Amino acid sequence: MNPVVVIPSYWAQGEKPGALGERGVYDYTTRIDRPLPELESCLSSLEQVSGVLRVIVLVVAPKSCADSARARVNSICRAHADLNPLVIGAQEAAHVERAVARMAHHIAGETVSLRGYGAIRNMGLAVASILGHDVVVFLDDDEVVLDKDFLIKAVWGLGSLTRQNLQILVKSGFFVDALDSPYAEPSDQWSEKYWTKAAEFNKVMERAQTSANRITRSNHLCGGCCALHAAAYTRVPFDPYITRGEDLDYVLDLRANGLDVWFDNEWFVRAQPPEEPAPVPSTFMQDVYRWLYEYRKLDAMNARRDLRTITPESLMPYPAPWLTPDVRQRVFCTALRRFLAGPDRLAYLGILTKGRYEADKFAKLASTRYLSFAMVWPTIASALWDDRFLQGSILSTGEVSAPISSAMRAARPTKDQLGDTGSLPMVGDDQ
Repeated sequence: MNPVVVIPSYWAQGEKPGALGERGVYDYTTRIDRPLPELESCLSSLEQVSGVLRVIVLVVAPKSCADSARARVNSICRAHADLNPLVIGAQEAAHVERAVARMAHHIAGETVSLRGYGAIRNMGLAVASILGHDVVVFLDDDEVVLDKDFLIKAVWGLGSLTRQNLQILVKSGFFVDALDSPYAEPSDQWSEKYWTKAAEFNKVMERAQTSANRITRSNHLCGGCCALHAAAYTRVPFDPYITRGEDLDYVLDLRANGLDVWFDNEWFVRAQPPEEPAPVPSTFMQDVYRWLYEYRKLDAMNARRDLRTITPESLMPYPAPWLTPDVRQRVFCTALRRFLAGPDRLAYLGILTKGRYEADKFAKLASTRYLSFAMVWPTIASALWDDRFLQGSILSTGEVSAPISSAMRAARPTKDQLGDTGSLPMVGDDQ
C-alpha cells in the first residue's frame, strides 16, 4: 500500500470567533504568533511512526493572513523533513480547483477548496489522487500519535473481506483525552439539555470498545483518525455543503452508496486541543444549519432508487435521533434556553426569530446539491489520478524539505513496510 497522511491545519491572526452565519468558522484556529503551535506537536509525534511516505498539510487561513500562515507552516515543516512534507496552500489549491472546475463547472459552490470542512477534506482527497496514493489517513493537527505502528494499524484489514463478504474500505479509529478516556464528557448545563449528544455518543463508543472483535461496523467516523481506501474515496466525496460534522455525514454518504465505515478499537490518537471551545452563537448557527440540512438530505437520498435506503433503526442509538423533523424542536429549545441564560442574548434572539427559519429554507433548497456533485466525483477523481502535470505544478511549490540526493534515495529501503498488514479476523456473524 501507498498511504499518505493528510492534516488540515487551521490558522488565524487572532482568536476572535467568526461572525454569525459566516462560512469558514472552525472549532478552533491556531494564532500565527503562537510559540508552540499544535501542528508542531503533531508532526513531532509522527517522527516516531514507521513507514511514513508523505505528509500533506492543508493550510486553511483567511486571505488577510494567508501568506503569514503559509510561511509559519513552511517553517514548521522544514524542521520535519524526514516526513517528506507537502504544503498545500492557496497557490497549490488553485491548480486543483481549476482542474476540478473544468469537469464540474455546472456544480454550485466550493466543492474542492481550502474553505469549509467538507471542501477541505475533498482537497485532501484530490491531492492524494493526483499523487497516486491508494490510502488516505486523516489526522487533525491538535492530535498526537502515541504508537510507532500507527500507520500499520491504520491499514490493518483495509481491503479485506468480512465473513459476510463485505469489503472494508473505510476505517475509523478514535481519540482519547488527557485522561486516556475515549468517552465524551456529559453536560449538566440547563441550557444544553436538548443539545448535548454525549450520552448517545458514549453508547456507540462503549459498544465498539467492548466488542470481542477488533473491527466492527460503525455509525461513527472520527475525522481526526480515519483511513480511506482509494476504492472508497474516489467513489464517494465528502459533502462540501454541510457546515460542520462532515465526518459523521460521510458515514451516511458511504452507506447510501453501499459502503460501510468500520471501527478499529485498537487504533487511536490523543487529542490535545488548545482549550475546550465555549459555546458561541456562530458555531451554534452552523450546527443549526448542519442538522436541518442533514435530515432533509437523508430524505432526499432515501427517495433515490439508485441509492441504498438508510433506515433510522440502522443509525441507533446515534445519530438517528438527530435526523428527524424533531431536530427543529431541539434547535428552538436550545436557542431559547441560551437566550434566557445568556450571554450573547441578542444573537440567540436573532436565531430564534430569523436564523432557524433561514437554515430550514437552505436545507430544503440544498438537500439535493450533494447528490449532483457526488455523481460527477468519480469522473473527477479518475481524471486527477496520478496526473503528472498537476503533480509537477503542486510539488514545485509545495515541497518544503531539502531535495534528496541520488545517494540518499538509493540508500532508502525499497521494501514496502506496509505491504503485509496481516490477516483480518472475520467479523462475527452477529455483525
